[in-house]
Amino acid sequence: MSTDAIDYPISLAIEDFAPVLFTTAGVLLLRRVLGGGPAPVAAAVFIGAGGLAKAGAKLIAAADGPALPWLSEMLFPLLTLGFALLCTAAARTKTGTSPRWLRYLVVGLIVACGLGALLARDSIPMLVSTTVFATITGIYLIGIARDRGDTVAAGLFGVQLLSFYVLGPLASRPDQTVTLQWIEQLCNTAAQAAFLAAAWRLAASDKAVATGDK
Repeated sequence: MSTDAIDYPISLAIEDFAPVLFTTAGVLLLRRVLGGGPAPVAAAVFIGAGGLAKAGAKLIAAADGPALPWLSEMLFPLLTLGFALLCTAAARTKTGTSPRWLRYLVVGLIVACGLGALLARDSIPMLVSTTVFATITGIYLIGIARDRGDTVAAGLFGVQLLSFYVLGPLASRPDQTVTLQWIEQLCNTAAQAAFLAAAWRLAASDKAVATGDK
């Protein structure tokens, strides 16, 4: 969606940064849970950069700046890379290995959706890869939470996962209104807050176990 399609209020544009910060912080909190290493940090960087690109383009438009559709359209490509890394790390934590089928899926889907985006001259095909990788990530995180006996965290991860299926298609609609975007953004903020709370619960549990072992 082009950022010049709507006369955005500044408040709407600023609020769009909240879910970005929640999700990025949640992924960083999961670093210890997912065994450490660079993958969760890199995932947080990509996910945060994608969200900031979209929110930044919206804020510039709201401040009567130029429309920057190229900046807004970085959202799904960057989210794809972030969730590809995150789902691989989550799979390794849940199963003890990185499944071969997942490695093939990550490479194949990124290439296929990337080519589709280039041919269509639109980043929307990358919404498919983002949704697939986010789904796999959510399933593994729910499993990790359940393995640790934290049904609350599992439910919170489920809320965030459901948001991809509800809010993703809504956000890609061309006929956006300010009211609809407020609804989308507030729901997204709540969903990402749920993700952050779930990540915090698992990270706190890990820290408590580590402290108890000392």
